[in-house]
Amino acid sequence: MQNTVILETKDLCKYYGSGENEVRAIDHTSLQIYQGEFAAIVGKSGSGKSTLLHMLGGLDCPTKGKILIGDKDISCMKEEEVAVFRRRKIGFIFQSFNLISSLNVWENIVLPIGLDGRNVNEAFVNEILCTLGIEEKKHNLPNTLSGGQQQRVAIARAIASKPDIILADEPTGNLDTKTGDEVISLLKMTARKYGQTLVMITHDEEIAQMADRIILIEDGKVVD
Repeated sequence: MQNTVILETKDLCKYYGSGENEVRAIDHTSLQIYQGEFAAIVGKSGSGKSTLLHMLGGLDCPTKGKILIGDKDISCMKEEEVAVFRRRKIGFIFQSFNLISSLNVWENIVLPIGLDGRNVNEAFVNEILCTLGIEEKKHNLPNTLSGGQQQRVAIARAIASKPDIILADEPTGNLDTKTGDEVISLLKMTARKYGQTLVMITHDEEIAQMADRIILIEDGKVVD
């Protein structure tokens, strides 16, 4: 494990509403994630873990505090800047797969690279497809795939743009236990293979145990 901090929050807060109706979704949270680490963020429903993940990925702005990725503070970037930074540095994997139904597997995977105006490294994408066991499905539309296969496509899409960090939000939430365990094993293996840092939200304690470190969140705060 390297000791280089790749992702850090300093006194991070996210509040909704005001006065008596104020909800402190994230409340003065400071944490560090190390390069190459697989960290699982766990907590009860409503503890603030999804809000935290969305802010780590620049999908949501903090009320106050800092989010540092490498040496860049994304909390003070303009919206367009964050969008470009996110496309290049962060891969997302969601519970609902978020595949575009009219595009085939290959097109779904390479879409973010095209949006960024970069050339697709076809050999690299084919290698990912082989690693994930879906090379035979590259011309299939998402609705012809099982849930596990669709989640593998989502993993391939996240890895294909060679991000430094992969953020996964309940990536096994729509899968049965066996498929879910397979998907996490693959995710862990691909992150190691391609030198990526993996941060995952899960409510499943068995899946959390597969991580290098478990970060517990209660009432918007990190609890060791």
